[in-house]
Amino acid sequence: MVHLEEGHAAPKLVIITGMSGAGKTIAVQSLEDLGFFCVDNLPPVLIPKFAELIDQSQGRIGKVALVIDLRGREFFTSLSESLRTIRENYTITYEILFLDATDALLVQRYKESRRRHPLAPDGLPLDGIRLERKLLEELKGMATQVIDTSDLKPAQLKERIIDRFTNLGRSGISVNVISFGFKYGIPIDADLIFDVRFLPNPHYVEALRPNTGMDQDVYDYVMKWGETQQFLVKLVDMLQFLIPQYAKEGKSQVVVGIGCTGGKHRSVAIAEYLGKRLGTSETETVRVSHRDADRDRKPEVSR
Repeated sequence: MVHLEEGHAAPKLVIITGMSGAGKTIAVQSLEDLGFFCVDNLPPVLIPKFAELIDQSQGRIGKVALVIDLRGREFFTSLSESLRTIRENYTITYEILFLDATDALLVQRYKESRRRHPLAPDGLPLDGIRLERKLLEELKGMATQVIDTSDLKPAQLKERIIDRFTNLGRSGISVNVISFGFKYGIPIDADLIFDVRFLPNPHYVEALRPNTGMDQDVYDYVMKWGETQQFLVKLVDMLQFLIPQYAKEGKSQVVVGIGCTGGKHRSVAIAEYLGKRLGTSETETVRVSHRDADRDRKPEVSR
């Protein structure tokens, strides 16, 4: 069991919600491994009761995770009222973890599991997914953290959850910088998107084409241009202003997407640079990932 650090023993409530099939089961299992008391499929109207139990436990119940599934159209109204009750009557801090995935990926998961979507028990899974996404749109905007599980394996999702919730007492905001290729779609959990396709493209240099922005030759090529340096000065200045503003609004995470055509060269180099520049603050944790950098690499032939 993971204990809260000394001086940070305030009760913690994590509400896990999001699209059906996006990984809520893995999320709750991950929090159980961290010592959370977890309740699955709790009606939103009962959330204040758990807040009352936490408040009256005098510290004996310090970490609770509640999985909230969308079962009806009254879901959002009930959840909003419950959260307002907590804010007005208790000192408990809470976070909303929203799990999302693309429609195509969710349809695929439903087909593989042969389950029916809860909002379309007699119809097509896609009909239920589209209705659910519409109903959850406002809640997603309220979330303190959104995770797109479309390209995450179960172990990778578990790692993300554990990384976020291991040190509950830490201050500051988590910054995730992700590079991607526009031709593969925009990351659906990104808060900010920056397009770097205007920069000179290493793809057209034959010697650089097989490498990625993590390789020094490609990185140096991207960085050597005057427009790159001018862009980075403006970008870093903007992010250093915006990130603290997000923190003031209670967000625990900001996802910054950096996109180029294929997500292999320019976006990767820029994301690596941002990881170094934004990671110098004592109040922030910065994580860099590259969604599409290895998409077109051919697997090595075993001998």
